[in-house]
Amino acid sequence: MEAAKRVAVNTGILYARMAITVFISLYVTRLVLAALGTEDFGIFNVVGGAIAMLTFLNLAMTSATQRFMSYAEGEGDLEKQKYIFNVSVILHFLIAVIVILLLEAAGYFLFKGILKIPAERLPVAKLIFQFMLVSTFFTIISVPYDAVINAHENMLLVAILGIVEAVIKLAIAFYITYTSFDKLVLYGLAMAALSIFLLILKRIYCHRKYVEVQINFRKYRNKSLFKEMTGFAGWSLLNSGASIITMQGISIILNTFFGVLVNAAQGIAAQVSGQLMAFSTTMLKALEPVIVKSEGGKNRKQMLQASMTGNKLSYFLLVFFAAPAILEMPYVLGVWLKDVPEYAVVFCRLRLIAMFVIQLTVTFPTAIKAVGEIKQFSFWNSIIWAMLLPVSYLLFKLGASPETLYVIFIFMYAALSVSSVYFLKRFGGLSLKDFLINVVARCFSSSAISIGLASIPLFFMSPGIERLIIVVATNSVAFILFMFLIGLKENEKQLFLSAFKAALRKVRIKRLYA
Repeated sequence: MEAAKRVAVNTGILYARMAITVFISLYVTRLVLAALGTEDFGIFNVVGGAIAMLTFLNLAMTSATQRFMSYAEGEGDLEKQKYIFNVSVILHFLIAVIVILLLEAAGYFLFKGILKIPAERLPVAKLIFQFMLVSTFFTIISVPYDAVINAHENMLLVAILGIVEAVIKLAIAFYITYTSFDKLVLYGLAMAALSIFLLILKRIYCHRKYVEVQINFRKYRNKSLFKEMTGFAGWSLLNSGASIITMQGISIILNTFFGVLVNAAQGIAAQVSGQLMAFSTTMLKALEPVIVKSEGGKNRKQMLQASMTGNKLSYFLLVFFAAPAILEMPYVLGVWLKDVPEYAVVFCRLRLIAMFVIQLTVTFPTAIKAVGEIKQFSFWNSIIWAMLLPVSYLLFKLGASPETLYVIFIFMYAALSVSSVYFLKRFGGLSLKDFLINVVARCFSSSAISIGLASIPLFFMSPGIERLIIVVATNSVAFILFMFLIGLKENEKQLFLSAFKAALRKVRIKRLYA
């Protein structure tokens, strides 16, 4: 129960941040698309879009390091945490150097005819790529600091930095709107500089706040720990690296067959899914340390229960916000953007449906890492990710339309979910029957009913703000009702209500002493 209260409070802090940042981020995208134009926006997404993927890389690598930090904290071993931190600093510096060298080599071939970029914008595209490399290096070497922050569950710092980042991005968007210089160059430079600035702030804070953050490579040298963490980080990097390379490869394939305008639509789909996913990923950020600490404290039952409940809540949070968006996507994009790129609507819809599938097992990779059995899991997930590129290329070569890509995504995410279930059952003792009945069946049945009811106004009302309001209201009422009637088990309802009450009490206490 204490863990549930802690998750509730941390989630509340992150949601408060999100309430501020989501609308800023959506407005920033509108300003940037209008300022750059569809062509330059597409160029940034195909070349500098890897900067956005760094967020995913950072989260994946942080979770690997955080596994060791949280596990040691669950054991109550402060001295071990100091060894882990120093080893992770050395490890991630080496990873950063290797990644930069590989990206530089890849960039040489990308700009030698693979990418379809207008000749007059090619020098700018190359410059954006170099900005990405600088940002990549600083992101990777700062992973140990992100891991420490997450292991301590310091979501207040995460929230503050998130708000600072959103406000600075808004300032950047306004600046490039009115500047007379090359808008794409300034935007790429500013985004890279912003990532470096935020990472420096994290490092300064950690050195002053946490006692285990002490850099002393001679004192805290441990070859066996370095070997263990290298193996763990290597397999984690293989998994996350395969997904990142695949996503960037998909951008290149789309660019090769359909040009930068389709890349712009892809960028919009990524923005929409990213913002709607924020509600579930925010909750997961607060839950993941609890999963790992439970395993570190030798409480496997609590670890599995937290993972199962986390999957359900993550799925429900995404569907609650995404279902009305899917139903009203043409109208929503028309209001949000001045010029909606072709294929943006269908890309957004299919990408969100694909995300529904993966949410059903979204915490299981964390649980598998907590158990420590990551080698086979990462290998097979990497194979699944890698298959997306040749399959997509072959289908496009045969004349498939761009939206085929996201249909393939749905099947790929289903395969990744099956992989997660299999390996957690094999190494962590997951009950397949319990998962299918209490997660899959409950989630699908409750959401199908609520989405079906929310779609009724589409058959007898014209698109507009009135229909949007009715769709959102119908979905909200139906979803909450059927989530409690069908989606949640009795103990999960009690856990949910207890955590909610604990969060409210925390807010009241803060107001009382404010």
